[in-house]
Amino acid sequence: MRSPPGILQRQLYERDNKTMMMDTYRLGIARLSCALLIVAVLPGCASMTKGAVLALLEKSENPDVRKCEVTGKPFVGIGPFLASEHGKTKILFVHGVTDHIPGYTTQFQGKLAKELGLNARSAKPKNIALESILFPGKPLGHLRVTRLASAETGKEVLFYELTWSEITRVEKELLTYDTSGEYTYRRAQLNDIMKKFSNDAIADPLIYSGNSREPIQASFSQSFCWMLKDWNELPDKGKGHCPISSGAAVDHLRGDDYVFISHSLGSRIVSDGLQRIAGILPRQEQYFQEKGLAAKGLTIETLEAGPKVIEALQTKHVPIFMLSNQLPMLQLGRELPEVTGQEEDYCKPGGLHYNHRMVSQASIVAFSDPNDLLSYGIPPGYQEKYIDSRLCTDITNVSINVAPVIEVAGLSGVRPGPAHMGYDQDDRVIALIAHGIGNPDTSPLVNERCEFIRTID
Repeated sequence: MRSPPGILQRQLYERDNKTMMMDTYRLGIARLSCALLIVAVLPGCASMTKGAVLALLEKSENPDVRKCEVTGKPFVGIGPFLASEHGKTKILFVHGVTDHIPGYTTQFQGKLAKELGLNARSAKPKNIALESILFPGKPLGHLRVTRLASAETGKEVLFYELTWSEITRVEKELLTYDTSGEYTYRRAQLNDIMKKFSNDAIADPLIYSGNSREPIQASFSQSFCWMLKDWNELPDKGKGHCPISSGAAVDHLRGDDYVFISHSLGSRIVSDGLQRIAGILPRQEQYFQEKGLAAKGLTIETLEAGPKVIEALQTKHVPIFMLSNQLPMLQLGRELPEVTGQEEDYCKPGGLHYNHRMVSQASIVAFSDPNDLLSYGIPPGYQEKYIDSRLCTDITNVSINVAPVIEVAGLSGVRPGPAHMGYDQDDRVIALIAHGIGNPDTSPLVNERCEFIRTID
């Protein structure tokens, strides 16, 4: 029986309207993420016409005009380290918020290796389950080490990937019910996706500010300790505490170059971890006694290594590339570092405490997308008050759009996920890390796509 014209027309309208809404919903998930985590910048997404959707798709094919502005002093990136005739280049990557599993840097490693001309790699990475005598029996995450090399030149890089999520994963189980089937059926689908991300991302800084801060910093310290060994000295797999051999560790420290790359909360972990090392090394025996571990974990060899490690560290220039930098936000409510506002005394030759610096210089390059809800540039004066003077830092800010801005109905917006997580996939970010800016080896891509504003004293 044929439906009356009015009913048929309504059925076709409802079918087309349902199809359009489903298309729009999928587009919202895959391309727009209409509901931002904190503010709704794209209201009315669900009612967009097909013409608006097509316009957005056409707009996405326009030339890439995302901005990139670098403010600070010139820096050289990782590239020149590979030209060194002595030692190896060692890179440690520390992730940020949300749960991670080993192997999360695979894409980033591949892009960086290509940019640096490294076309060979170890057949299998080495995997170390981290432990520390400070926290006996407590898992501290995993360190995954990959050997990258150039088959033609013999240049070599050891890439260390720290995964510390195992430390916070147990505590996050407190929120499991909120994202379980017993509760999520009450929530709209799009909101459920955003709530899961929120629970995963926001929980980590809260946990880090509590009693898990020291275990996570110990995870970083153990990773740095393993960096003081050569590839052949690393176990293929297994778990354990990193043993220090004074002679070998100091030789590697003097000859090798060390680079740190971090993402979001990882920036705080790296800076805190380095400050922690700076505070412990000069007073190892006292520190271990305070922890009640003097007899168990402190050996004569470890004590002897301390001053030699400090002396070797004091000659090093250490670059730190902070993706989706969160230092200002994560400083809120925190105690100040032990030593601040004394850069002249610690970092200038002839300064009152020059022999007590930790490194010769720590160069921080802080990347932030203005549309990333969870990242921040480092403001003027920050390092004098909030960064340990013994690290002798200089700071370069990179303001870069890693996610495209989309305009709908007269309003502009950006998907929150890619704006926070897209740094390690952006070719400009990779080129800046590899070759820096303001030097003869700067990548043509950076020269073309990034504006450099040089700061002067």
